[in-house]
Amino acid sequence: MGSTFEPKSLRIGVDVGGTNTDGVILDPSRALEPDKGIIAWHKAPTTTNPSLGINDAITTMFGTASIAPDHVASVTIGTTHFVNAVVERDAARLSKVAVLRLCGPYSKHAPPCVDWPDDMRELILGYYALLKGGLHVDGFLISDIDEGQIREQCAIIRDKGIKSVVVNGVFSPIDTVEQQEERAAAIIRAEIPGCDVVCSREVANLGFLERENAAILNASILAFARRTIRSFQDPIKRLGLHCPVFITQNDGTILSGDMAARLPIRTFSSGPTNSMRGAAFLVQSELDEAILVVDIGGTTTDVGLLLANGFPRQQAAYSELAGVRMNFSCPDIKSIGLGGGSIVRDGETLTVGPDSVGYKITKDAVVFGGNVLTTTDCTVLADPRIEIGNRDLVKAALSDEGIAKFKAAVRHKLEKVIDTMKTSPEDLPVLLVGGGAVIAPDELKGASKVLKPKWSGVANAIGAAIARVSAVVDTVKSTETKSTHDLLEEICQDAIERAVAGGASRSTVKVVEMDTLPLPYIANKTRFTVRAAGDFDYSRTDLFTVPLETTTSSEAEQQMDQYEKTAATSPKKTKAEPKEIDIETYVPTVKNRVWYINETDLSWISIGCYILGTGGGGSPYASMVRLREMLRRGAIVRVVNPYDIPDDAAVGCGGGAGSPTVGIEKLAGDEMVDAQKELYKLCVKPASHMIAIEIGGGNGLQSMIIGASTNMDLPAVDGDWMGRAYPTKWQTTPVVFNERTPIWSPSSMSDGNGNVVIMPKATSDLQVERVLRAALSQMGSSVGCADPPVTGAECKRWAVEHTISQSWRIGRAVAKARKSNRVDNVAETILAECGGPEAGKVLWKGKIVGVERTLRMGHVYGECIVEGADVVDDDNGARIPHPSRKDESAKPQFQGKIKIPFKNENIAAIKISQSVVDGKAVESEGEVLGLVPDLITVIDAQNGEAIGTPEYRYGLLVIVLGIAASDRWTSERGLEIGGPKSFGMDHLTYKPLGRFVKPQSVIDEFDVSV
Repeated sequence: MGSTFEPKSLRIGVDVGGTNTDGVILDPSRALEPDKGIIAWHKAPTTTNPSLGINDAITTMFGTASIAPDHVASVTIGTTHFVNAVVERDAARLSKVAVLRLCGPYSKHAPPCVDWPDDMRELILGYYALLKGGLHVDGFLISDIDEGQIREQCAIIRDKGIKSVVVNGVFSPIDTVEQQEERAAAIIRAEIPGCDVVCSREVANLGFLERENAAILNASILAFARRTIRSFQDPIKRLGLHCPVFITQNDGTILSGDMAARLPIRTFSSGPTNSMRGAAFLVQSELDEAILVVDIGGTTTDVGLLLANGFPRQQAAYSELAGVRMNFSCPDIKSIGLGGGSIVRDGETLTVGPDSVGYKITKDAVVFGGNVLTTTDCTVLADPRIEIGNRDLVKAALSDEGIAKFKAAVRHKLEKVIDTMKTSPEDLPVLLVGGGAVIAPDELKGASKVLKPKWSGVANAIGAAIARVSAVVDTVKSTETKSTHDLLEEICQDAIERAVAGGASRSTVKVVEMDTLPLPYIANKTRFTVRAAGDFDYSRTDLFTVPLETTTSSEAEQQMDQYEKTAATSPKKTKAEPKEIDIETYVPTVKNRVWYINETDLSWISIGCYILGTGGGGSPYASMVRLREMLRRGAIVRVVNPYDIPDDAAVGCGGGAGSPTVGIEKLAGDEMVDAQKELYKLCVKPASHMIAIEIGGGNGLQSMIIGASTNMDLPAVDGDWMGRAYPTKWQTTPVVFNERTPIWSPSSMSDGNGNVVIMPKATSDLQVERVLRAALSQMGSSVGCADPPVTGAECKRWAVEHTISQSWRIGRAVAKARKSNRVDNVAETILAECGGPEAGKVLWKGKIVGVERTLRMGHVYGECIVEGADVVDDDNGARIPHPSRKDESAKPQFQGKIKIPFKNENIAAIKISQSVVDGKAVESEGEVLGLVPDLITVIDAQNGEAIGTPEYRYGLLVIVLGIAASDRWTSERGLEIGGPKSFGMDHLTYKPLGRFVKPQSVIDEFDVSV
């Protein structure tokens, strides 16, 4: 048989999982044959030392198929070892890391690992320093690096014995000229010989904290990665194989041994991707479109979308591992509690899972003589074709009605998760793999066809064997002198060259993904993302091996064995868990009519601010992290009721302005406080209090940050100038009242890097907005603003009062719903905190089925389409309608579609009316469900969190809430400034969706006066 194989014609794929090591040998030239070119396969328990398991798998397969070493072109290995080291918090496999930021005056309030779990931070972060350096979004320098400063820090790191260093520069992913991270890395390597240096731009893309987090995790596992990869290569050499050894990364492509040793984090979550691509390979002759891969195991079902380009859909923005938030690209996988071992309970309502007997199925399941009814038992009972265990043992387990309920429950769970993962309303092929696939029906709603291929049990190893080479370019370019089309062509060519450099055969490389996104508030700047991929060039010899350490093979094996032993005994926690808050009995600290904010209050306020942001205002996350750190360091944050402040008080105001894209990369420095200091050089009277310009989004926390005892030490007023978020400064209640004009001058604006704009006077508030917006683009597109103080009397008349209290109550409602597992009624709970049914309503529930965005005059305009659907997470769906009567209650409450137009913030919710004209379906605007100035806010139906307009994407299950606007906005002038006409929607007439109910003050409710 061996003579039938050509030299260097076979590919070996091995998946080293936490439970099993799977192997497969395939001949790509025979992929269209019935056996898909699979020559041999193997499955066995994973060994403590992966080298032994790999050796056994390949040796067994060689013996089965009579294969000689010279027949093998490559060995590709998928592994969970690196990600497991992080998840298990294994001190033996994780090294201490030092972090050097090139950031100038920025990010000082969010130090490295600021949002990590305490035990992870203490385990990994050994030292950090904030140094000169960094770029603005337009490529101009924040400041150049200081070589002497870097050398000073290297001496400290060397004295601490730390051998892993991360360099992270502001906007380093677009730094193609200054090369600041690379220059700093060269200095570090010279000053600390033998150390590992990770440049953040090699690890992930735009998103400063999240990229840094990924780079730190990567640096921490480098030493372990080298040893692990050596343990992978050793058996290859022992078996006489002279071929490259690759490691799979999580986008379905390969890394050379050298690259995997430098960037092991890229292997995180590669298992699901390998499974998806392996499954698609098994049906490649039948499909040439996007495929939903449904992997049903013993306990869970994992569903992912394999796009038509052959790569998995990636998560939209952020991923989380071991409590660490990253923007590192990971496949978008949704898991539900359904598997072959899921426990079935029969009663008035039959339930399936989410608990499972797991690996004990051959002992506990009824068909195997146990006494726990599982999905496997019910499937055997329902389908006489299936031969698993002893059918006779399960005969009396369920009645015919019970079987029908079981089938309906399983079908409902699968159909619901499939619908969530789809990228368009059209049906898609569904590919069932995994040991539990037998429980799935042959037909599913939303599936154009359901396929259950042979060999699916080793799909992971198959996916590893067929993995390709790819490269991604994510950058920001100026469109001032070159067209978007020309720039895109250049970037595509760059991506192709990078793929070739990574080992791809030039003739096979193609661009498989491209995206462009104009940046709001930034003139002539667009973000480009391009991915290119191709087959490996087996004529290359420069990527075959990884430089190995000086340890001998036997020493390395002993080290690998020792890792596992140490992992079992290493402490998992280094600090006691914080005491859990009882939401029902929690009482905020309010003394003598002053509310002292703590971390619990802050968490709830942040949730509420984003919901009140009506899709805009930017995520409060970064501001929340900053204020939380201030509190932990002893800062005192006070909030007072607007009605308690004296009439002659001076109530200042401040907030941030700029592009959200800049905000995720150039984290705040002291620009907010700098702007205040510069403004009060012009003002006769200093501020005595501080109020937020808008409660919606990140600005909702700024009055508390500016007023904290470690900044200006002023009490924040429980209110704001909008009661929501609006896109411009002139859309504020002081302008609505128009008692004097202009309100917003003098004003100041600071970029936090020594550049300040002062506007001592202006002809109108609209002119203030126009001038400051123009300056904004020349100041890095992210600034802190300070507005002149108003009197206490004016504040009482103009402010939308008690909005910090309202945010707190909304956040508490969401937290309560999550803790009690009642997210299904979170919308109603939120509305109860906003005045009840008379003050708001659920406008719609459904799934986002369309999103369009355009950029005009610095603002992002767009439209979101939501199709009515059942968003309650009732996964069982086991209720069977009576055949003799029409089941009206089974119909969804919300049918049809609505559209939500937005200009940074949501403007309206309008029902789409469908009619037939000349035989064609025509859509037009129908009933207006909600309209500005009323608040139209979209929340995630799965967790109750707000979804901002930049985060809208197909498939999200959402609830659209309407909340009555403050009576400050419903006057004739209020509607002129903040109503539909101000957004160019003159054809719509505002009708209140409810009656405004003033938010209840936390201070009034909980005050303890002495």
